[in-house]
Amino acid sequence: MHVEIYDSLKDIDKDSFNAIVDEGNPFIEYEFLYALEESGSVGENTGWLPQYLILIDEKKIIGNLTWYIKFDSYGEYIFDWQWASAFENSGLAYYPKAVVSIPFTPATGTRVSIDKNKNYEQCFSLLITSLINSCKKKNISSIHLLFTTKKEHDLLEKLGFSSRLSHQYHWQNSNYNTFDDFLVKLKSKRRKQIKRERRIVNESNLEVSILTGDEIEKVHIEAMWNFYINTTTNKWGQAYLNKAFFNSIFNNFKHRLCLVIAQNDEGYVAGTWNFFKNDQLYGRYWGESKYYSQLHFECCYYKLIDFAIENKITKFEAGAQGEHKFVRGFAAQTTYSSHLIFNQSAKAAIDNFLTNERNHIKQMLTQYKKNSPYNGHVVKDP
Repeated sequence: MHVEIYDSLKDIDKDSFNAIVDEGNPFIEYEFLYALEESGSVGENTGWLPQYLILIDEKKIIGNLTWYIKFDSYGEYIFDWQWASAFENSGLAYYPKAVVSIPFTPATGTRVSIDKNKNYEQCFSLLITSLINSCKKKNISSIHLLFTTKKEHDLLEKLGFSSRLSHQYHWQNSNYNTFDDFLVKLKSKRRKQIKRERRIVNESNLEVSILTGDEIEKVHIEAMWNFYINTTTNKWGQAYLNKAFFNSIFNNFKHRLCLVIAQNDEGYVAGTWNFFKNDQLYGRYWGESKYYSQLHFECCYYKLIDFAIENKITKFEAGAQGEHKFVRGFAAQTTYSSHLIFNQSAKAAIDNFLTNERNHIKQMLTQYKKNSPYNGHVVKDP
């Protein structure tokens, strides 16, 4: 077995790359990563310079790991600006750093893909060791694997990485057959709130539809692009993605795409851009051209819960932050990241910070579980 290093997916066989990726994670599939690269959403002058580690055995791909040389901390959602500042104040260079994550996508999932027929821990260790060696050669300060699986997190701890915990709000399907089956599990106050919010949208003379696969047409992508730009302009001030990315997803990856789109007699007024694979659903982008009361909740949560129930989807991640999700049935869940700081003095200081942060996160999650919106039902970490 040996590891080969590429700086473009164009030089890697798509089918061989996809043959070993996680069955529930659309974001590490070739088409999604290639859309980022092809569109120029990552690459030179974006802050995300892609590198692809490919593990080969007898001329066959048996493992892969996508990482990025980062020159800032934008688009990661696991915040380390304080670490960068501490490095700078100590006369050390924090950038460039290495990030193993999906750009602009705070979704939990496999970061290291391994052929199911191979020794997982051996192959995992080989790829991580290759990553470490590559970073040392490039004089990179640190390695950060973000939103990993618990399995990966535990293996990385054994390999000397420091553990970081954070949290998100995820909806879990308890074998519901209808939306009302979900509602009945909630406390009365929350159940009434959701019913009221859905009723307001229903009385707004809007048609809210779910579109997947070949139901999605170019006109829908145009609408979603405009919604995305409206949101980034009004909220973030910077669009990480570009129109070429949206078009690439439409052309090559719409079988993983789920749109929720609202329209009236004049046209499309709001919508969400989401991805799904097997029993996993991920909410990504929301936007609107005109404000309607409660429409955000309908498009971002309730309509997608309908979709999840109908399609037997186990987990729905609606994105980063937002305690308003918690009171609407999205349970607080632990998310995992792992960090390797090469400077030993800096590592010791960051490890001390992470110990205190982990204790705080654990206490906070305990409180969330005690105040669950569910009626006598505690949603556990998967």
